[in-house]
Amino acid sequence: MAGQASEKPVEEIKNAAQQAAKAETASPPRRQYRAFLFQVALFAAIGAFAVLTIMVRTTPLFTLDVQITRALQSIRWPIFAAAMDLISWPGFSPQSFIFSFLIVLLIYRFGLHWETLAASVAALLPPVVNVLVKGLIRRPRPTVDVVQVLENLDSYSFPSGHVMFYVGFFGFIWFLVYTLLKSSLRRTLLLVFFASLIALVGISRIYLGQHWASDVLGAYLLGSLTLLAILQFYRWGKKRFFVRQPVAPPASQI
Repeated sequence: MAGQASEKPVEEIKNAAQQAAKAETASPPRRQYRAFLFQVALFAAIGAFAVLTIMVRTTPLFTLDVQITRALQSIRWPIFAAAMDLISWPGFSPQSFIFSFLIVLLIYRFGLHWETLAASVAALLPPVVNVLVKGLIRRPRPTVDVVQVLENLDSYSFPSGHVMFYVGFFGFIWFLVYTLLKSSLRRTLLLVFFASLIALVGISRIYLGQHWASDVLGAYLLGSLTLLAILQFYRWGKKRFFVRQPVAPPASQI
């Protein structure tokens, strides 16, 4: 009896969270329409990434890369420098694992079980793809004799791992917020927050001297393709697994 009494408040909190999530969830047709729009633009990244990879492989250092880095690093505002450092910070381990774990756990507590599994894939796939591609291209990072380097890192440069992680994981979270939640101020703020992280992390990696602009561009392109694969996985499994989940079940189960 004591055990049942102690579990009751936990169940009530869980049910309240799920009810709140249901109330904020958009209708199935609206979710499908938003998902379609989100994915159309990602296909254009395939050709662009292939061209850029060939260029990087044949020309390790671009004059334009150096010019862009020096132009950004000429900004001497302390607030800007602190912001660039702060934006990059969540992308380093162990904080990248901690943040992704906490977000995935939160999604599960809201009753979005299939979304939890898909978000876990989104947290793991981009780093794996990034390591594989870096090992194939083996492009050196920027050096202190060319630009300012905040900290030397022991890995290759192309493409940026930070950018790929932000695009793949935070991009998927952005997608969930965009497709699942009803229009509201909370939804808008979440969309702006995650979009800002994704947009600004590329600038921060260049500003800190740890990547070239072409590394960042390649990471945005490859990250978008990785995100597309995650979205395809998510949509494929949405109608097959956890179809009785309490929040945002497939349209056929409503």
